Amino acid sequence: MDFNSDNAAGVHPAVLTAVANAAGPQAAGYDADQWSSRLDAAFSELFGTSARAFAVPSGTAANAVGLAACTPPYGGVWCHAEAHIEVDEAGAVPFYTGGGSLMLVPSPHGKLTPAALDEASSRRRGDVHQVQPAALSLTQATEWGTVYTPDEVAALAGWAKARSLAVQMDGARFANAIAHLGCHPADVTWKAGVDILSFGCIKNGGMSAEALVVFNADLAASIPIRRKRAGLMPSKGRFAAAQILAMLENDVWLQNARASNAGAQKLATAAPHRLLVPVQANELFLRLTPAERETLRAKGYSFYDWEISGPDAARLVVRWDQSAEVLETLARDLAALG
Repeated sequence: MDFNSDNAAGVHPAVLTAVANAAGPQAAGYDADQWSSRLDAAFSELFGTSARAFAVPSGTAANAVGLAACTPPYGGVWCHAEAHIEVDEAGAVPFYTGGGSLMLVPSPHGKLTPAALDEASSRRRGDVHQVQPAALSLTQATEWGTVYTPDEVAALAGWAKARSLAVQMDGARFANAIAHLGCHPADVTWKAGVDILSFGCIKNGGMSAEALVVFNADLAASIPIRRKRAGLMPSKGRFAAAQILAMLENDVWLQNARASNAGAQKLATAAPHRLLVPVQANELFLRLTPAERETLRAKGYSFYDWEISGPDAARLVVRWDQSAEVLETLARDLAALG
């Protein structure tokens, strides 16, 4: 009955098995093990290009370390005003960059556009007295559950490249975006101009490991030292690597995302007139009055009020392992609200 967050999701059996299989004592530490050594090849195969991949314990770590590789202490990161790196990461990016700033851009439904970036950048003098832009961060899927198409990413990356900015993608729900788009992962990342990606696993069936995937070799060079210095390189890294490899094998990452997306679509179909934005991933933003929210919570459902979207807004997130019975019951209860 919990629709608060997909962070509440369980761990996929394949991930648990992989961790157990890595539990033997005869393995080298600090990424010198057979599991960690396979990450680069596994992600290079997935994306169809040469890539470096690093295991980290959270999406916040992946975003912050990745952006630190892109941004000097005097630099700035263009991002949406409601991006996760702004509203939910406790200043991690400025901390890990040694002082870099987030440069916030408002635009509808969580999605940046070249026009919105043009408007924001036009208000800057760009002289020595101001933060110097160094990177553009895109969230895929966005904090509104909306998804950038390959063409949209390419247009935004083109805007950034014309200004010599690196392009980072926060892919905490990257799998959900790919499940919605039905495209190859390359089409919305390196082929569209993305340099570095946080590849989310934990929300999608992982346990305690995310992947920082780097397509730009120049940016990859400093990440091992940054990760170690930040205390984000566990000595027994094989357990993190084993989790990530298990998510990639047999497309577990994509199957799980398809399941959570399908659950969100089922709920959206039950209350289409309540949707604040189109449902494209596994999040729903619904118009629910305080009385209607109380009615649902009295039945045992939990979800967040979403004041940023107005007094009658609520957010529901569907997990990959959400019970079909619970989804069916909630769909009926939403429809019954009228």
